[in-house]
This record gives sequence, structure tokens and C-alpha cells, in this order.
Amino acid sequence: MNATNLLTGFSRIGARLKVTGRPSRRFRVLEGAISLDVREDREGEFFEVAHAPGVDPEVAVLDAQPADRHLLLLVRQGDEKQKFLCGHDERHWFVAAVPESAPVGTVRQAKEALKPAQVQSAQAREGLRAKARNRRKNAAYRRQGEWFFLPVPVFHVNESEVLRNEPLVRAGGGKPHLMEFCYRAGGEVVYVCPRRQSGVTAREYQRLLANVPGAKAWGWSLMRRNPDVFVRGKVRHADHKTIVLHGWHQVFMNTEGQSRAMRNVAFLD
Repeated sequence: MNATNLLTGFSRIGARLKVTGRPSRRFRVLEGAISLDVREDREGEFFEVAHAPGVDPEVAVLDAQPADRHLLLLVRQGDEKQKFLCGHDERHWFVAAVPESAPVGTVRQAKEALKPAQVQSAQAREGLRAKARNRRKNAAYRRQGEWFFLPVPVFHVNESEVLRNEPLVRAGGGKPHLMEFCYRAGGEVVYVCPRRQSGVTAREYQRLLANVPGAKAWGWSLMRRNPDVFVRGKVRHADHKTIVLHGWHQVFMNTEGQSRAMRNVAFLD
């Protein structure tokens, strides 16, 4: 790992970087070889790149866009290769794992790869140009963090089933996005607890209770995995500007969950 080149790459986008041999357990991990984290000290936020003892993976900046404050990072260890988009979104730095199926080599390509198919189709229908596609608000969608909101022009719901001030958060935790009005349908009912954050089916839940002592006291709750979620009104988040959605919009999470680094992440509501 060439720390000097990494420091130069991150400094180009105005970010601080620390390289350490003590891997973080809190954030992005690639097969135990390396971890990427966004942490904070007295000087503010910084990126941390840590590698496991005795491991020397290839870590390189493939593309850096100073004006956009984003870069694309390559991590290669043996036959394993992954790419991460590192950048600044509104108020904070972030790291997003890019799906391995996407052949990306630039920041712009990585941003497109992180958009779900429904978002890509919507922006194509609207004929958006490249610059407009990277805006958080355009004719095809609104975006807040990792969530995309696509308008649904003709959509009728039973108002008695509309929920108020519902949290929107993916498995693994994090600060929730709060939806003023929410309607959800479909999905798979699962049992969720801190030890099974992606959820388990009813059959898996009963098996755990029967075979694992104390499993009943793990703090379980019922949720829906990967439901269709629709929202209107205000969407609030501590790290993002509040957006207001006029009319119903369907919610889609970015494609980071399709990457190997995030393969255990699910959309829970």
C-alpha cells in the first residue's frame, strides 16, 4: 500500500486521510484485508484506511474530481477486487461500495453504478444530461443520502393505512431518515435484532430459539424486508437538508447492498 499516493489523492478532494495497521470493525470491510471508515477527531472528519496485520493489499486512487470532492478507490487483494466511491455529500464525508458487476473507472461511472435500475430508467425517460443526473433534485427523482425518491403520478392508497413520521433506515443501523407520510406494501416479514440485523425468517427464528440458549432475549422485533415503500411530505435527516415531496414517491435504496462488501445489508422497514 503506497500511503503517499493515497494521501495525495485524498488531499486533492480536500479530505484528510489516516493510514493505520489497526483495522476498524465499524464500517466497510473487504474480506478482512482492509477497512475503510469515516471518523472524527478534534480537527473534524477524516477517512481512515486500515489493513490487517501481515496483509499488503493494493490500494489506489483511480480517479479524483477535486471540484466535485469525490474520488474512486480501488482495493485489490489476490483475486478480490473492489471499488469504493469516497466523497462529500451536503455536510459529511462518506464511503460507498460499488457493485462488482459494474465496470467503472471514473467517479461519474461509479455514481451511475450506485443508482438502481428504476432510477436509471427514469432519468433516461426524462432525457437528462450528465450534469443534471448528478443533482440531488432533477426531473426524474429527488435524492437524500443513499435514498432515491421517484414520483408516482397516479397512486391511490387507503388513508387509514398511511403512517406518520416513520423511520427509513437500512439494516446495519445509522441515523434514520424520517418520512412525514409513509405507505408500504409487500416485502417479507422477518425477525430482527442487533445480532441479526438483516433479519431472519419465521422458520429461522424458531430454529434459533430452539437451538441457541438465550436467543429469545436478544431483543427481537418484527419488520418487513425489502418492501415497496412510498412517501410524501417532508423527509428529514440530521445530516441532510429536509426535502419536501409533493405527491407520492416510491423509495429506492442505492445499489451498495449488491456489492460484496455490503452483501449482508437489506432494506428493512
